[in-house]
Amino acid sequence: MFEIRVICAPTEAPEITKALSETFATSAVRQRPSRDGECVRLYVTAEQQPSHWPTPEAAYATAPSIISEIGWTASGVRDCLHGIQVREFWLRKAALLDRIALTDDDPVSGDAATLATEAARRLMEIDHAAGLGPSGYADGPYTPDHPDSVREPRGYVRQEYAIWIRHH
Repeated sequence: MFEIRVICAPTEAPEITKALSETFATSAVRQRPSRDGECVRLYVTAEQQPSHWPTPEAAYATAPSIISEIGWTASGVRDCLHGIQVREFWLRKAALLDRIALTDDDPVSGDAATLATEAARRLMEIDHAAGLGPSGYADGPYTPDHPDSVREPRGYVRQEYAIWIRHH
């Protein structure tokens, strides 16, 4: 838990309050005038919101082995280059890289995590361009352009992989 203090114009206070409550689990915002009387001071107690993404264990519970997925991804490159199964390729590649990153010494900012995040962003670009929704696999509660997806691309991959694997 932590405290946030923001000094802003009175007209900006509602927008800032909304942004804080969307980003963090917050207490009621306390508002006081600034010393110069021109601005307002906003005080809020906040904490990270609990993750709503599937856990890696849940998302990948029925996934093939990492070795098997490396083989599938290597053979899938050819099909992907010819425009066949582009989404499935990027979904499985992003999930594979996420799973590898989770075993790394630095699962958040190491090399494997960086590659996993980049693959996740590529999947999100594909899903966004396709406009996938209720009839496609980008059918989880969070769309590729949702702020939580943008903030945590690997969480988006876990959501989409969990949906995809149920259908395969």
